[in-house]
Amino acid sequence: MKKYYAIKLNPRRADFAQTMTAQERIIMQQHIGYWKLYLDKGVMLIFGPVLDPKGTYGLGIVAVDSEEELKELLHNDPAATINDYEYHPMLAVMADSIG
Repeated sequence: MKKYYAIKLNPRRADFAQTMTAQERIIMQQHIGYWKLYLDKGVMLIFGPVLDPKGTYGLGIVAVDSEEELKELLHNDPAATINDYEYHPMLAVMADSIG
């Protein structure tokens, strides 16, 4: 049975989205490509930046077999070298599970 997690990518500075260096921009493009592979596999269900006026951050919902699998995915994300992750389990209600 799959476990669902909300993952939040927290930039290390509040204005990160507006002040990314060229190198940080490259890493964030790699980050998008990394998660797109898992989106195509059905592991990542949705992801993208949240345009919070207090500071943009990333949000995703994943379906994995274990917390260890999630930790490995986060560890291998290129963006984890310049940002911090937090995650929390979800009690997900899926459209096909209602009825």
